[in-house]
Amino acid sequence: MVRLTVLTSKNVKIPKELVYERIKGKPVYYKDYEKVLKGEKSLEEVVGSSDLQSWIIMSIIEFLLINLDKTKYKILSNELGFKAKDKSVYGLDIGIFEREKIKELKGKYIETHPEVVIEVDIKADLKGFEDNTDYIYQKINGLLSSGIGKVIWIFTKSKKVWIATKDKKWEISGWNEDIEILDNVNINIEKLLKEEKIKF
Repeated sequence: MVRLTVLTSKNVKIPKELVYERIKGKPVYYKDYEKVLKGEKSLEEVVGSSDLQSWIIMSIIEFLLINLDKTKYKILSNELGFKAKDKSVYGLDIGIFEREKIKELKGKYIETHPEVVIEVDIKADLKGFEDNTDYIYQKINGLLSSGIGKVIWIFTKSKKVWIATKDKKWEISGWNEDIEILDNVNINIEKLLKEEKIKF
């Protein structure tokens, strides 16, 4: 595996490859980025998704491709970079966009906001935040403030789903409950995984 040069100085500049997001201009690094700087992990190890994260993301995308109106919506993924107006840059696991709002592809981070964002677990280093909840709240609030209508955040350890809808009370559901994505399209994470006969 390719490894970054071991860095020992406390004042060393952290390589941009280790920046996961920016919240209001402030860099948020990948979880375990310090282990990369120390040579204990490779860049790929901290940037990559787990098998469960990746499986869930792809299962959701496959479900949405079948059930959403393809003429109305476009699904983008692969840690899509979304550039907000407040100097924030967010990595999105899944973004569902209205096709008519995307006029041109520029080969850069997208500035058109999706209608719905779906996240799976946390890839960010949480130093600088009170706890993981503080990071989640800041990211969700930033996304909703950017025009996104709904953020759905799936957690694999607790098997819980946070649903944050703009101007409505946030909800917490279990994996075994139906969750509306949009346009009356509902998804059930537990049912989706069981249908694929996969242990989790």
